[in-house]
Amino acid sequence: MLRGKRLPKYREGKVSSTVQPMESILPMAQAQSGAAQSKSAVQKEYEEGKRLLENGDYGQAALSLHNALVGFEQKKDENGIANACNQLGHLCTEKGDYQTALQHYQRAFTICDAANDRMSVLAVLVRRLEVYVRMEEYDKAVADCLAMLDLYQDNRDPQGTVGALERLAEVYLAAGARQKAADTYRTIAGIHKNYRHDAIAASFLEKADALAG
Repeated sequence: MLRGKRLPKYREGKVSSTVQPMESILPMAQAQSGAAQSKSAVQKEYEEGKRLLENGDYGQAALSLHNALVGFEQKKDENGIANACNQLGHLCTEKGDYQTALQHYQRAFTICDAANDRMSVLAVLVRRLEVYVRMEEYDKAVADCLAMLDLYQDNRDPQGTVGALERLAEVYLAAGARQKAADTYRTIAGIHKNYRHDAIAASFLEKADALAG
């Protein structure tokens, strides 16, 4: 079995903004004024945390993102909480604190799932399965790939389905399960064949044959 092999780094999946914040129970004018000021300050802290994280300044990023999370919690802003947790998950992953990363991703996942925000759920699953691969918890990574596959298939999204299958094959390869990876590549080839993508189908069959050989 391969040990500690990581998945290729995917484009970052940002939690989308479909989860709407709860309104503050204040007179309308006061609520709008106070909320605007508070949101501006908290959002600025969040954006600063994201910038610091992208620049690799993990210590200051952690402080800003934690402060933003607390601010969003005080405002009962579920969307803000999900976004802050998502970024904190990225931060903890980069620092190698995988258990804490999983806790943050789970919180973001729960909020997005409750809001039926499928795109955000998929984004969190992509990052969470990468953490599981780093931890060599391949069964859990496979489970997240299969959850992604179900979502894409429910939405009748062949492109997303193929993408989820490719990630699944990569997880199998990281786990050393070459035959399962080969079978997955054959499934991908079959999908492309159905859409008359003959050249692409042939390339995945070559991958499968190379693994089976």
